[in-house]
Amino acid sequence: MLPSSMDLSRLQLLVVSTAVGAGGLLVYFLVIRRRTKTKTLPMGDGWWGAGEKPLAEDEEIHPFQIETSDEEIKDLYMRIDQTRFTPSLEDSQFNYGFNSTHLRKVVSYWRNQFDWKKQVKLLNKYPHFKTKIEGLDVHFVHVRPSGLQEGHSAKPLLMVHGWPGSFFEFYKILPLLTEGRDGLVFEVICPSIPGYGFSEAPHKTGFDSIAAARIFYKLMQRLGFKEFYMQGGDWGGLITTNIAQMRPENVKGLHLNFFPVTKHNLRMLVSLLLGAYVPFLVGFTREDVKRIFPYFKKNVYEMLRESGYMHIQATKPDTAGCGLNDSPVGLAAYILEKFSTWTDKQFRDLEDGGLERKFSLDDLLTNVMIYWVTGSMVSSMRFYKENLNGNPEKRPDAKIGVCVPTGLAVFPNELLHGPLVWAQPRYKNVISYSYMLRGGHFAAFEEPELLAEDIRQFVKKVEK
Repeated sequence: MLPSSMDLSRLQLLVVSTAVGAGGLLVYFLVIRRRTKTKTLPMGDGWWGAGEKPLAEDEEIHPFQIETSDEEIKDLYMRIDQTRFTPSLEDSQFNYGFNSTHLRKVVSYWRNQFDWKKQVKLLNKYPHFKTKIEGLDVHFVHVRPSGLQEGHSAKPLLMVHGWPGSFFEFYKILPLLTEGRDGLVFEVICPSIPGYGFSEAPHKTGFDSIAAARIFYKLMQRLGFKEFYMQGGDWGGLITTNIAQMRPENVKGLHLNFFPVTKHNLRMLVSLLLGAYVPFLVGFTREDVKRIFPYFKKNVYEMLRESGYMHIQATKPDTAGCGLNDSPVGLAAYILEKFSTWTDKQFRDLEDGGLERKFSLDDLLTNVMIYWVTGSMVSSMRFYKENLNGNPEKRPDAKIGVCVPTGLAVFPNELLHGPLVWAQPRYKNVISYSYMLRGGHFAAFEEPELLAEDIRQFVKKVEK
């Protein structure tokens, strides 16, 4: 018997209903279920202060001002005057480290012309604060924009430095970000990593990037920011990445100028084997090929030449740190050599290390003084041991992707080049990838205009 028209209508309605229901289930499993299964980095908790954890902790935010004294400067001069210099080798330039002939010139400027009191006033140009988190006095600079137009609001931006830098690296980029352009303006928070500069050093072992990420997340919450942007390079890139893994719902966007690739897989191996010949097959661009190959020369051999410090700091930081904490000239040589080579590896072949091609001696020595007056060199070096004490691929953050909108700025003179195709397995939502025209490791310090513009264009894409 043939079905009636009413039966056909009911059958069509049943088919449509079933299809809609099945579609809804499919959407649920593909979208909703996937969201609920997104892995995040466990936040945990910690206590890094001296002794036992108290029942309560002061959560007030206190204004802070950097100070100096005649006694502090007198002690510095006395130690400088007692320096024993080692003659440099002929025609060695900076290939053996900081050339001692040029070091004498830098130290002479430091001793006779550098004005620390003047630089302290410069450092206090922006508001400084301290607050107690997990037993540590955490120092940060907080710069709010002035004269916001009606109807406009500032975007909170957390910027985190690395080693051997400091919050001072951001002083040239701060006015570029806190002054409104194209209706976009930022409220910038620059903390010092615990153990660096004016942030208290951890009193217990185990303080790694994940612990620092948790502390900086708590700092942003304490300041009242439920959502915020982040920017980082060097250790700052790892710390901000960890925050994005830990609390993605609070991170509007992550911008990085350094993102080392630690997980080596078959796809990466194939790209190295074929990339120089058929780059398009493995996701490389011509610029990637230019920056990566020849691979062993530009990556393996160069990293062997430039990573000796890392092996020392990741194993016995306190041993090497003793001398650096006692000798201002030794400290300056150790730090400033990185600002030479990491800015441009070709500077190794220059008698003066190219130091003043991108930086002034006043700026460089101010960064050195932040380490000197706080006695924080040893504690800053310990951060390497805490983070590199085991297999990096077995760290909890190595197994978790970053799903927040991400912007990557790759500078041509960076220590290692990270192609987009290598970054994507970890950073799942890269919406901006920029080959920068010039610059090296200390991007904000060296090329503030370029970095500021890239941050702006990234945030604009997120905000659309």
